[in-house]
Amino acid sequence: MVIAVVALKRPAGRLGTANGSLGATAAVVAGPIAMALGGLVAATADGGLGTGNGLGGAYVALLLGLTGTALGGRALTRSRRRTR
Repeated sequence: MVIAVVALKRPAGRLGTANGSLGATAAVVAGPIAMALGGLVAATADGGLGTGNGLGGAYVALLLGLTGTALGGRALTRSRRRTR
């Protein structure tokens, strides 16, 4: 999610020498990975919240992955509009 926020704030030059879409692409790729891993942990957790099985962390990973994907997509759309 940090990459997505940085890509929205500074779309060109902050994350390397790319044309501004590097950070947005990284966020769009990393978001679904975080959601998949969070879903895997949530599906295999034995107990509920507070039992030490990582269920709370899985929910946070799902939420942050979704947010990062949405912000990355927004930054990617903005960077594509500027290059035309």
